[in-house]
Amino acid sequence: MAFKEEGSVAYTIINGKKVPVVKCETEVVLRNKDTNIEYNSDAEAEADIADPNTPTTREQIARSVKIKVAAMPPLGASTKEL
Repeated sequence: MAFKEEGSVAYTIINGKKVPVVKCETEVVLRNKDTNIEYNSDAEAEADIADPNTPTTREQIARSVKIKVAAMPPLGASTKEL
């Protein structure tokens, strides 16, 4: 099952200007490549790797990430006709 990591906006000062630092919302799927088991969190995958009763290794875990990007401004410029 996929899980979401929430996005956020913080601000920092670069060259004397206040600049937004955007962390986008992501949808993450962690899956064991051999068994196709999906994990609900990083902690759940780590617990499976650490469990001596399972053969799961770090190399068997695949991570797919979908990033939700904020809307882009229009790329063209409009002009006023005279």
